[in-house]
Amino acid sequence: MEHFVQSGLKTLCILLFALGATASANGDMSVIDQMGLEESSSPLREMSNWAPPKKIVVLAENEARVQYFLKAAPDVQIVGVRGPREAMAQLSDADALVGMCSPQLVANAPKLKWVQSQLAGVDDCIEVPRIQNGEILFTNMQRVNGSNVAEHAMALTLTLTRRLNAALENQAEGSWNRRGLGPPLDLDGATMLVVGLGGIGTEIARRASAFNMRVIATRNSSRNGPAFVSYVGLADELPELISEADVVINATPLTPATEGLFNSELFGRMKRTAYFINIGRGGSVVTSDLVDALQSGTIAGAGLDVTDPEPLPDNHPLWSTPNVVITPHVAGASQIKLDRMWAVFRENIRRFAAGDKMLSVVSVEQGY
Repeated sequence: MEHFVQSGLKTLCILLFALGATASANGDMSVIDQMGLEESSSPLREMSNWAPPKKIVVLAENEARVQYFLKAAPDVQIVGVRGPREAMAQLSDADALVGMCSPQLVANAPKLKWVQSQLAGVDDCIEVPRIQNGEILFTNMQRVNGSNVAEHAMALTLTLTRRLNAALENQAEGSWNRRGLGPPLDLDGATMLVVGLGGIGTEIARRASAFNMRVIATRNSSRNGPAFVSYVGLADELPELISEADVVINATPLTPATEGLFNSELFGRMKRTAYFINIGRGGSVVTSDLVDALQSGTIAGAGLDVTDPEPLPDNHPLWSTPNVVITPHVAGASQIKLDRMWAVFRENIRRFAAGDKMLSVVSVEQGY
């Protein structure tokens, strides 16, 4: 009797483990489907330099996370590391590095065929020669940050348009001063320009539309956009479209084409009542030109989650410029983002091990 009970318990445990693994995998795929991630055009197994991987080094906070990844590629050695220092010691024979990237890490990984970044921005590694020449496949976190960064962009927008920044200053001083707040900008009926209608930009536009804003946008690749964006222009239409906007949001990646994009000329084309929000990259803005535009009243205010330089020095004029709200590059902080990140890591590990099409492959030509 005891034998049958033990056997039954063992069978039940195996069944529950299998069901749990299936449910977790299905949950991952549901998350990935929700984000609408793009597959590469061809499966890895059709490429001349692909071979089944033997070792993958992956960012993991504990052994449970390693086991979570191992379920996706049970025939591969999955080595969990907690940061670049631990990764460096494991890279000499690794086929893939998941969760981090730097030129130094790649230089210490002669067998590397795939790098998965935990970021949407790719400027840390895009110039690595082995990535540029296609020897190493590079994937990133496209669309993973969409909802949380969009919420942060709207929070910065509302802080400025409803003058919450001024109200908080009054509160800190114990001052009940309505007149000091000035007139708000009503979002209902106002125009938002989203510069960079990618995954994050689309989520910002979706939320702006829910506020009954007229949303226009630019993107580099095409004029296609969702129904809640009334007009999508190409990148070269930015100087014309920016003059229509009450709120301008920079959601572009940092590329040679976007470096220093927002300068005195563009700020000069904005309405004097318009706000500039940057949740893209600090390097897309000529900071001295932004300071001049703010101090001269060329634009009404700015909400900045990213700056150049970053972090801002203690004595930088942006700290003391009126009607500026600064957050320390935290728009990406999110539990939802972490859950999505782990799901993308595991699904791409599975695809890499099987030689399938990969998700969110970075175009080295476009820089994103």
